[in-house]
Amino acid sequence: MAQPRRYRLLCPIARALDRVGDRWTLLILRDLQAGPARFSDLQTLPGIASNLLTNRLRQLEEDGLIRRRDAEYGTTVYELTELGERTSDLLFELAMFGAEFRPDDDIKRPGNLRTIAVTLRVACQRVVDPGMSLRAELVVDGEPFTFTVDCGVVDVKAGKASNAEVTLTTSYEPMIAVADGQLSLDGFASRHVELSGPNPSQGQALAGLMGRAMMRMTGAA
Repeated sequence: MAQPRRYRLLCPIARALDRVGDRWTLLILRDLQAGPARFSDLQTLPGIASNLLTNRLRQLEEDGLIRRRDAEYGTTVYELTELGERTSDLLFELAMFGAEFRPDDDIKRPGNLRTIAVTLRVACQRVVDPGMSLRAELVVDGEPFTFTVDCGVVDVKAGKASNAEVTLTTSYEPMIAVADGQLSLDGFASRHVELSGPNPSQGQALAGLMGRAMMRMTGAA
């Protein structure tokens, strides 16, 4: 495997870019923030070739940002190390910076919606009540996510939730439209959110938390 070019500078920004500055690397880390993933899960990144994905995964392993482990049914999954998990705030700030720019005219829909997990989790973490706890399922265009808050610690992972107290169903494009300032929070809540489940009060708490998080994404809070 060809070794990636390095800046070889003392500057810590350059050292960070040596590890995460190559194309696709940050998007792989972004998707792994949603939890362990198989090679095929990551291959849904639009436009990435299998040999390039293999190369990036090997380099991320060598740099100590991800690891491989055996999973159920003889499969292998990739997951973040403790160091890799620390890229969450970096990815969030990149998302906020990226929202300052209009999307290209010919945009591609993500191969899966693991992309939403890190931005939503970090935004919620920054506005959550320290005493809040809930267990919910978030369904975005049919893709389920486990959304938990444990004494103020927020987690969002790909996959169905067990024993969810509430389910919030919504769509990807309206979520992005709110974050980009193209759709009001009231318009999103009234037309693009459906709450269900045995605990209505938890549903309202979840909707309120997501609302505050989206306001944070738009810079309104």
